[in-house]
Amino acid sequence: AAAEEAYAMAGVGPADIDVTEVHDCFTVAEIIATEDIGLFPKGEGGPAVESGVTKLNGRIPVNPSGGLIAKGHPVGATGLAQIYELVNQLRGSAANQVNAPEIALAHNLGGTGAMATVHILGSS
Repeated sequence: AAAEEAYAMAGVGPADIDVTEVHDCFTVAEIIATEDIGLFPKGEGGPAVESGVTKLNGRIPVNPSGGLIAKGHPVGATGLAQIYELVNQLRGSAANQVNAPEIALAHNLGGTGAMATVHILGSS
């Protein structure tokens, strides 16, 4: 629901997203999140990962920063780290830069998944 609202507010849809940082507190959480935010139909997130669609140079790069697990899952800083990464991606100055992104999406969860935030950022 948070993704649907964010897409409506931004006037974009899942097909417009060039790069995303999602809440991957566990490996499977990345797959679930990409399906929940509409990047892939239910059941197709895993195969998308396996085929390389979500890699740094893939069609929809997911967690180019390495995600939460790579950062030690810093609970209080998670959302800020995601936004920082995506702003750098949009500016073309990220350490693991993707190819010319214009629209980025951050997806974060709080508590036991009872709260979700989705931010959509643009390069202009």
